[in-house]
Amino acid sequence: MTTSTIEGESPLERLLARVVHVERGEAAALLLSFAYFFLVLSAYYIIRPVRDAMGVTLGKGGLETLFTIVFLVMLAAVPVYGFVVSRFPRRMIVPIVYLFFASNLVAFWLALTSGVSTAAVAATFFVWASVFNLFVVSLFWITMSDLWHSEQAKRLYGFIAAGGSAGALAGPLITQAMVGVLGANALLLISAGLLVGAMLVAQAVRRHLGADRDEGAAGEQVTTLRSVVAGAVEVFNSPYLMCIAGWVLLANLVSTFFYLEQSRIVGETLTDQAQRVALFSRIDLAVSVMTILAQLLVTGRMLERVGVGIAAAAVPLWATIGLVALTFSPTLAVVVTVLAVERAIGFAFSNPAVKVLYTVVGREEKYKAQSFVDTVVFRGGDAASGWMIGGLKGLGVGSSGIAAIVAPLGLVWLALSLWLGKRQSELAAEEGKT
Repeated sequence: MTTSTIEGESPLERLLARVVHVERGEAAALLLSFAYFFLVLSAYYIIRPVRDAMGVTLGKGGLETLFTIVFLVMLAAVPVYGFVVSRFPRRMIVPIVYLFFASNLVAFWLALTSGVSTAAVAATFFVWASVFNLFVVSLFWITMSDLWHSEQAKRLYGFIAAGGSAGALAGPLITQAMVGVLGANALLLISAGLLVGAMLVAQAVRRHLGADRDEGAAGEQVTTLRSVVAGAVEVFNSPYLMCIAGWVLLANLVSTFFYLEQSRIVGETLTDQAQRVALFSRIDLAVSVMTILAQLLVTGRMLERVGVGIAAAAVPLWATIGLVALTFSPTLAVVVTVLAVERAIGFAFSNPAVKVLYTVVGREEKYKAQSFVDTVVFRGGDAASGWMIGGLKGLGVGSSGIAAIVAPLGLVWLALSLWLGKRQSELAAEEGKT
């Protein structure tokens, strides 16, 4: 049980102290930070199934092209985003970025309800939503690191992160409850409202933690084009970091194949847009439930007892099994099950394990490498998967054949996971001797 120094305060603070080590004067800001992340991820997980349903309308070939466009737009957006975060006062950054994205959602709603070409809007929205998630979540953590000191972060970030998990669970529930009543397009307005709420809560957190931290910009903490280039140099100069980048690239190659197959099969099986949104929302809900249960009951024990390599290998092992299954049975039930379980395993086990891999490299090296991997490699994997699958289709290879071709990549991904786990242990041991 955690301990606290806020005994004698309100019943709410005493209750909070039972689950997190909160100090006197932190409770209100902590709950607001939890609510902030809850609103951000609720907003995203409401529009995520809308994005996926729009992707289905574009067809598999259209999605392959869009992944390349997402990659290019992300590269163009990084320096713009870095300029905003580095030039404007900290107290203004969240309102500027979140009001911009909320107004975008209103504009998309107007376009969809006014009879503008659905295909054009769907393609634009798919690209926008894919970039939106990267920046709003990044800005949340920049805000947290700006407001909470290092010692506070160690005590409180776990509780704050749980707000995001709760939001990832609430978003699909809201979607399922409202899509049949209001329709898919109206979900964009709900998401916009939640973003505005997140902005207001973020400002309230600042007020609770004091205006003395509001001066200046936060550019040193954000990914910029310069930091991405510097990260590329760090990765290419380190075999260990290169293998981490390779792990992320293979993860996106395989996961994007599953995503494209899911879109194709859903498009052939379901014709109604609301039904597609509801299906994708149920998938997100199932992933969130599985992830939270695994994080609470298994993740910590798994990382501690079996090691980083085994935890990182959980996703490639399941993905390889899924690729074999799709080779013989490319059906809706199979692809939905494979993709949902793969995402849950990734969130609960493999993604935390990959973050641990970075702990044995220097602070500056780690920051630069992660900037490069989380932007160029992450979105580049999506684009590369589209190119590869498009090329195979052009040669006349069907879905089952592509799954059979991709399956060996799963085995390479699995072997790389085990090697990285072993190498991380060796580097950690060397670090302990110095």
